[in-house]
Amino acid sequence: MTDAGEAAPGRAVWRIGGADRIAFLQGIVSADVRALARGPVYAAILTPQGKYLADFLMVGADDAIWVDIDAAIAEPTMRRLMLYRLRADVTIEPAARHVVRGLGAAPPDGWADPRHPALGWRALRAAPGPEARIDWDAIRVRHGIPETGIELTSETYILEAGFERLHGVDFRKGCYVGQEVTARMKHKTELKKGLVRLAISGTAPPGTPILREGREVGTLGTVAGDRALAFARFDRVGPGMEAGAARLEPEPGSGALGVFD
Repeated sequence: MTDAGEAAPGRAVWRIGGADRIAFLQGIVSADVRALARGPVYAAILTPQGKYLADFLMVGADDAIWVDIDAAIAEPTMRRLMLYRLRADVTIEPAARHVVRGLGAAPPDGWADPRHPALGWRALRAAPGPEARIDWDAIRVRHGIPETGIELTSETYILEAGFERLHGVDFRKGCYVGQEVTARMKHKTELKKGLVRLAISGTAPPGTPILREGREVGTLGTVAGDRALAFARFDRVGPGMEAGAARLEPEPGSGALGVFD
């Protein structure tokens, strides 16, 4: 039986229309927008220096692209897109739709989240779903899926945040803003920091610095029960880490390699 779904609070929906919408976004975002012909796409907008500005999910329709984005960054992100528009035949406007999500088989109006199968399905509807009852943070921590404004900040490089694993970047699509730095990180460097999953006891808010033997390891991210995501230097992750009043330890299977199942 298909789950009817539940509200995804804090999300906004925008509509990008016009005959040039595909080509317009193709030169800006990290993913291949042409792949919308096959299904939803996850993507980011970067600075020219390759750092994160925004991330969102896109769904193609006959005459538009629907953008599912964190509400806190929706309006400034769309304003930024408008700056790139120039004379392109593109319209950008908020849409009176709500993001609904669930687990299990997707309903007829739903689509699988392209980032990871564990994130289930999403749909864009005229009315919001019921209040959330699924612990989505626990799912994200388990599978190393970063969240806008928590693990994804203005200091983030998307490869360090796992975007390749989450299908949010394409290395064959051609140029886009920040592409040169991203490609160089992919082909010419070995990542020395990124997302890790840690065991945690005690409490501390996201953004709390993580220390070990007086040296900075990284920054605490989402906490779900006795597990947490963190953005950390791989060579400094080890026993006896602290984040404020919380204590952290490497978790087998993720640790300094940043490996998630």
